[in-house]
Amino acid sequence: MAWVEPVTLNARGVTLKPLSLEHETGLREAAADGELWNIRVTSVPEPENTRKYIEDALAMRESGHRFAFAVTEAASGKVLGCSSYHDIVPAIKRLEIGWTWYAKSVQRSHVNTTAKLLLMTHAFETLGCHVVGWRTDNFNFAFQAAIERLGASKDGVLRGHALRRDGTIRDTVMYSLRSGEWPEVKVHLLHLLDKPRT
Repeated sequence: MAWVEPVTLNARGVTLKPLSLEHETGLREAAADGELWNIRVTSVPEPENTRKYIEDALAMRESGHRFAFAVTEAASGKVLGCSSYHDIVPAIKRLEIGWTWYAKSVQRSHVNTTAKLLLMTHAFETLGCHVVGWRTDNFNFAFQAAIERLGASKDGVLRGHALRRDGTIRDTVMYSLRSGEWPEVKVHLLHLLDKPRT
């Protein structure tokens, strides 16, 4: 039995569903909102590669390394983006959250904070994770700021760590949150969601 099993997560008008081929059209439309595949520091698929993106995610789920979710609007079912558990290590109860992106029209809204709250709550309170991690491109300053707003600690930088889609080599910035830090971070995230957005 897999440690991370299929689950649907809901809160505040946002639903996370296990990514499947039925999300192909919605995922393509979400990526087209802002032509996100042109951003060199993200993993957003080009329109013609959306199906392969999903198939690769499903293969990684089968191997136990990644579990991808379609992030959707609860009321309409519209696909808003994607996020995943990855680098899943059941033996030490550690996983990372990543492969995250959203349609431009919902960026800087409650969607990302809500999705992270759902994923972190499930990771710490259902799966019993000891550590949840994040990694990002050293030039993805917006995502670094978003991770830091969540309350994660910067662990360091892996230099010359991975290839970008354009063939250049990136440094990877690593973050993590331990289970003992989660209760305070959860309160912080709920506060962020409850305060008026400006």
